[in-house]
Amino acid sequence: MKQPIKKVVIAGGGTAGWMAAALLKKVLQQQIEVELVESDDIGIVGVGEATIPPIQVFNQYLGLDEAEFLRETNATIKLAIKFENWKVPGESYYHTFGAPGTQLGFCPFQHYWLQAKQAGMPQSLWDFDLNYLCAEQGKFNIVKTPNPLYEMPYAYHFDSGLYGKYLRKIAEQAGVVRTEGLIEQVFQHPISGHITALQLKDGRQISGDLFIDCTGLRALLIRKTLGVAFENWSHYLPANSALAVASERFAQTLPYTRSIAHKVGWQWRIPLTHRNGNGLVYSSDYLSDDEAYQTLMGNLDSKPLAEPRKISFQTGRTSQQWCKNVVSLGLSSGFLEPLESTSIHLIQSGIVRLLKMFPHQQISDTVIDYYNADSKQEFETIRDFIILHYHVNQRDDSDFWRDMRHMAIPQRLAEKIALFAESAAIFNDHNDIFRDASWLQVMLGQGIEPRDFHPAAKAVPDAQLLKVLQQIQQAKQQPLAQMLSHDEFLARFTRPS
Repeated sequence: MKQPIKKVVIAGGGTAGWMAAALLKKVLQQQIEVELVESDDIGIVGVGEATIPPIQVFNQYLGLDEAEFLRETNATIKLAIKFENWKVPGESYYHTFGAPGTQLGFCPFQHYWLQAKQAGMPQSLWDFDLNYLCAEQGKFNIVKTPNPLYEMPYAYHFDSGLYGKYLRKIAEQAGVVRTEGLIEQVFQHPISGHITALQLKDGRQISGDLFIDCTGLRALLIRKTLGVAFENWSHYLPANSALAVASERFAQTLPYTRSIAHKVGWQWRIPLTHRNGNGLVYSSDYLSDDEAYQTLMGNLDSKPLAEPRKISFQTGRTSQQWCKNVVSLGLSSGFLEPLESTSIHLIQSGIVRLLKMFPHQQISDTVIDYYNADSKQEFETIRDFIILHYHVNQRDDSDFWRDMRHMAIPQRLAEKIALFAESAAIFNDHNDIFRDASWLQVMLGQGIEPRDFHPAAKAVPDAQLLKVLQQIQQAKQQPLAQMLSHDEFLARFTRPS
C-alpha cells in the first residue's frame, strides 16, 4: 500500500534542524508540511563555527543575502586552516581552499613544482596559492573573474547558534511550523516499526510520515528508538573529549582558522566579529580533564568570557543513517572531530542527498540502501583525511603522537599515502569532499616528500620551466594590491545600505 509523504517532522532544532527545515521547505514548498519540535530546555553542542566553501551554495539556494547573513551570524571570512605544530613543534603549514599554481600541461601543478625545485627554485608550493598569500597578509576581497588563476574559494566562521536562529526566521516565514516541547515518548507502527508520532511532555502528539532525527548525540529516534548500531572509530581517532570556551575578539581578525597541536590533542581558534571561539580536543586516555583545562586556558590569546564547558563524544557514525522512516542528520548521524570543519557540511550534504532521493508515494528499501551507501562513503573519506593529519607526524614528545604515528590505518588511506610518497600522484575518490589540492597541502605540510614525479614535467627545459613558474608567482601576487584588510572588507561589505 502506497503512503504518500505529506508531512515531515524534524525532532530537534539547532543548526541541523533548521538547515533541514529551511531547505526542505524551499525545495518542496507546498508539497509537504514541515514541523520542527524543539525545546529551549535542551542546549546544543554548538562548536561548529567554521565551514568549508560549499556552505555558499546552500546559502545561495535559500536566497540568503550574503551581507545580511554575515551581519546576522557575526561571521568572518575563512580562506584556510593554519596547522601549527602538527609535523613537529615550531613548524606550520596551511590547508587553503585554493589550489596552488595552475594547469600547465598533462600532469598536475605539483609535478612541475617538484621539477623546478630540483632545478634550484626556492619558492614553496604555497607561494603559488592566492588564498595563502591573502591569509598571510590578513587580506580579503571578493574576486569576480573567469580566470582560474585568480580563483579564491572561501568559507565562513560564524556563530552556529545565531545561524540556527537566522535560518529559523527564514524557515518560519516559508511556512515551517515550530513546536516547543520536550519529546517524552516515541510511537511506532506495530508491524512495520516505522515511527508514527512523537508525544511531548505535556501530552501533545506530533504525527508525521517521515521523521528527521536532529536530537544530537542522544540520537533519540535513529539509535535509541530504532536500535540502529553505532560504528565506533575510536581505534583510528581516539580523541573523546573537548573543552570549549569563548574569549574576547582580537583587534585584527584573521581570515583563517588556527589548529594548534599540543602534547596531547589540538586547539582551535576561530575568529568571529564579536568574540573568538576556542577549544581543545583531546583523549582522556592520554590527558586528564585538569591537564586539558590548564592547556586550553594557558594558551588563550585573549581574555576568556566564561568557564570552559566539556563535551564528551565518541568518534564514529550511525551505521544506517536512514532507517525505516527516519533520517539522521548532524550529531545523531555520527561525530567526526572538527579538525577540518566538516560537521556543518555533513548536515548540508545529508539534506541534499535526502532531497535528491525524496520519496513521493512511499519509502523504498532501494532508496534507503543507496542513501546509506553514499553517506557511508562520504563519512569514511572525511575520516581518512582527518586520520592523515594525526598519522603522518614526526613528533616524539608524547606517547599520544607516537601511538598515532604507529597505529594501523584504513587501507584506502595507506594506499593514498604510498602513492603520493612514491610518485607525487593523487587521485580523488568518489564522494571525497576534499579536492586533490587539499590532500597535496596536508601531505606536503606534514612532511611527505615524494621520491619521484611525472616524467612529463621533465620534458620542459629547466630554464623555461623556472621562467613560467616565476610568471605564475608574479601573477598570483597581482590581486594583492586591490585587496582590503579582512576587517575593512567586513566593515564595508556588511554595512547596511
